[in-house]
Amino acid sequence: MKQYWSAVLRRQWPVLSVALIGLVALTLVAAGFWRRGALMIGIGVGVAAGLRLLLPEDRAGVLVVRSRAGDVSMMTVVCAIMVYIAWTIDPLGTS
Repeated sequence: MKQYWSAVLRRQWPVLSVALIGLVALTLVAAGFWRRGALMIGIGVGVAAGLRLLLPEDRAGVLVVRSRAGDVSMMTVVCAIMVYIAWTIDPLGTS
């Protein structure tokens, strides 16, 4: 059983690392730190774009959806939008 989980971690580490960033982001949002959570979502999508760009298709796992250029460009746009939103939206009266 240990070998099974070891093999899963070796094959799916790109998506698991992005999912971990997403989990941290959702935890921040649930704790009331929505701007930091939104920033972490943007960072997670940026990490996914970087991994999709650098890794071959057989190593990128489920990050592969379409062509490399399409995946990277779409994730980069979403990353930029999320970071822009997190940095520019008024924090609703908090200091």
